[in-house]
Amino acid sequence: MKISKLLVVGISMLVGMAANAKNMISIHTDNVQLVLGVKSNGRIYQAYLGERLSEGTPLSLLFMPQANQTWPMPAGNEVYPVMGTEDYFEPALQLTHNNGNPTSVLKYVSHTQTARNGITETIVKLRDEKYPISVNLHYLAYTKEDVICQWAEISHGEAKPISLGRYASGMLYFEEPTYYLTEFSGDWAREMQMSQTQLNFGRKTIDTRLGTRAAMLAFPFFEVGLGSPVSENHGKVLMGTIGWTGNFRFTFEVDHDNQLRVLAGINPDASTYMLERGKTFKTPEFIFTLSTQGTGQGSRNFQRWALNHRLYMAQEDRMTLLNNWENTYFDFDEQKLNNLFGQAKNLGVDLFLLDDGWFGNRYPRNNDKAGLGDWQANRAKLPGGIPALVKGANEQGVDFGIWIEPEMVNPESELARKKPHWILRLPDREPYLFRHQLVLDLTNPEVQDFVFGVIDGLMKENPNIKFMKWDCNSPITNIFSPHLKARQGNLYVDYVRGLYAVLNRVQAKYPKLYMMLCSGGGGRCDFEALKYFTEFWCSDNTDPVERIYIQWAFSHFMPAKALCSHVTDWNKKASVKFRLDVDFSCKLGFDLDLKHLSADDLTYCQAAIKEYNRLKPVIFSPNLYRLVSPYETNHCALMRVNDHQTHALLFAYDLHPRYGETIINTHLQGLDPTATYRVREICLMPGHESRLPFHNQTFTGDYLHKVGLKVLGGNQLDSRIIELVKE
Repeated sequence: MKISKLLVVGISMLVGMAANAKNMISIHTDNVQLVLGVKSNGRIYQAYLGERLSEGTPLSLLFMPQANQTWPMPAGNEVYPVMGTEDYFEPALQLTHNNGNPTSVLKYVSHTQTARNGITETIVKLRDEKYPISVNLHYLAYTKEDVICQWAEISHGEAKPISLGRYASGMLYFEEPTYYLTEFSGDWAREMQMSQTQLNFGRKTIDTRLGTRAAMLAFPFFEVGLGSPVSENHGKVLMGTIGWTGNFRFTFEVDHDNQLRVLAGINPDASTYMLERGKTFKTPEFIFTLSTQGTGQGSRNFQRWALNHRLYMAQEDRMTLLNNWENTYFDFDEQKLNNLFGQAKNLGVDLFLLDDGWFGNRYPRNNDKAGLGDWQANRAKLPGGIPALVKGANEQGVDFGIWIEPEMVNPESELARKKPHWILRLPDREPYLFRHQLVLDLTNPEVQDFVFGVIDGLMKENPNIKFMKWDCNSPITNIFSPHLKARQGNLYVDYVRGLYAVLNRVQAKYPKLYMMLCSGGGGRCDFEALKYFTEFWCSDNTDPVERIYIQWAFSHFMPAKALCSHVTDWNKKASVKFRLDVDFSCKLGFDLDLKHLSADDLTYCQAAIKEYNRLKPVIFSPNLYRLVSPYETNHCALMRVNDHQTHALLFAYDLHPRYGETIINTHLQGLDPTATYRVREICLMPGHESRLPFHNQTFTGDYLHKVGLKVLGGNQLDSRIIELVKE
């Protein structure tokens, strides 16, 4: 009887809170809705996150308790909880005032909503009534793409700096029976390895503390299956990432009532930030989509959003290229490069990319132990400098691109000798070197000028440079900035802001410069960096089998237009056709000695490049359908479909089929079921005809969906590219 009375009292209190709820704020896309509301205590809470509700639904009812709901926690689902208040779990914000008080209570002040060009911006203003602390929560809802971005802006008017110990970009709440997390981890040459685990009571954290090469071990993406394991085509799944080219942290906390809190932001470890009066601390964007049709739909949401709103020059073409690195490494000269320009032209690519090893005189860059920081052409290798190379490439009919690593310095360099105070290194300690190099201090405006000057100097001297590969091979290994002096907690954050300051200057002055983001492979792969870069290097591992796994994982968030994939000599057990067919599904390049190719292989590559250029609109479409997973089978199949469902490409790869393995039909997706499609195998080796029984036949989209085609086989390292055209 006592329990019954307690429940009645609790429900009555909650009904009263619902009745007093005001300022209900709906943030929605075509299919997703986030609802916030202010309760009678003046604080703002998440009331709902899920499929979009029908028009006319009374949003205040979202604060009504459920029949089986137990006595509530004091704070509930507060949108931006602060450490030290009555919430018992991981907070979004931790700060210390001038007087040592370690908390704030943030109350609702007002909100605004503005719609433009398919984007609705919501700004919610919060303020502490006792201290001059303000937090503005920003939400961008991309209507057609079903993506929401959120971040916080923190400011204060206290006499002295306040200390920020935590500063999340956003927090989301879910109530489901079960939760399953897919995370992406790895290392050099095995990036973006996928694994799934069930989330139970307690806290699971994914984070990085590496600074510059932030994503070397943990990648800034996650998926949470809500109510069931993450699946490709079924079930509710939250897919999220953070736009930050530095240390990040995702926290997944399941409480005693089986409620899940998802927290995303900068990793606050070693980063207690001193915020000056009148300054604003802007957190990175937490970017997410909520799909009710598995990760397939979520991926298409992310890829369309990236192409429409984020990837730099997303609507422009992408250049095929020949890179010299795996051909020559550091051993080249002007004559050898001029010969490669001719090879590039004969191959049919658009651009030649000169990689590492072209600079340094007193400390020549003949290996990776010297020269970083001294960005003058090596006179012994290149007596005509870079201008002679640009001229030589252009005369042979290809554009020219160049490799740089401007944030780094070798101790064996003139720069390190002349400007030791520009380098991140611990006082009174021997520096720890990663790949024989150290990191320049981009918190220092002088260093920002220097790094910008590397690009500016090359472009002033060589205005016909079309492309730069921006590398970053070392994490921050010596965590001390001579420039910041007593405020070392600001280092990791201000370094990234210094990098963005440089990239903004580069983009403003050279808006048509294509740039590849690289970091010892895929160590940088976030959507904030891709505001400035046209593409990124997924991995130094170009073994086509390994690349299938790496690119499969990246495709959950990244469009094909951003994923650089090069044909190389890695895994010579695989034919050149298999290697190229893997790279054909992304942004295509080459990095091998063409003289070692057979006549048939060279002819195949030349013909495939022509086909690639013809089919770019389909290859780069955001409409990706992952049909057969290499994680679950000995094969891989995926397809791209254009927006009008008139043109599609199917990529089929046999990795390591078992002897006598039964091969079943692959069911296609994304086609118009009422249309008829002609199906043709393309990119065949010279003198070969398709052996597929359905080659050049017609089928309805309905048949291809429900019956499918036998596009996979029993031979190791075999591949097929199949084109479907609506008749």
